[in-house]
Amino acid sequence: MVKSDLPVVLNIEQRSYQFPWTQGIFLDCLRHGHSSWVLEIEQCIIGYGVISLAVQECHILNLCIDPDYRGQGRGRYLLEQLLMTARAHNADTAFLEVRATNFQALSLYFSEGFNEIGLRKNYYPALVGRENAIILAKIL
Repeated sequence: MVKSDLPVVLNIEQRSYQFPWTQGIFLDCLRHGHSSWVLEIEQCIIGYGVISLAVQECHILNLCIDPDYRGQGRGRYLLEQLLMTARAHNADTAFLEVRATNFQALSLYFSEGFNEIGLRKNYYPALVGRENAIILAKIL
């Protein structure tokens, strides 16, 4: 992912989430050197992922597929690529948080060997109040 990808990335982000990341958040990730990738089909961005790598750990910060391309294995493919990148940087564990109501994401992560290791109460903003995040981890 590079800065010029952000208009398309932001469009996907805004169509995917009620509380999307802002351009500033993506720019901060790029500025701080987080491993940031786009998934393309025929030179069109259809997804993206951002991971933070430090001290033999990978933290998946964002993984998203365009709603028009979901349910076709593309999220799984992108996740696998992000985890390969983490392994190449000597990460031995991957972590992430996911909304407790994001059943599609939870299904993907559980099927890829992630395990629930904790709960962050009231972590995410919601239309009414806050929503819990489930903390997942996978040994790489």
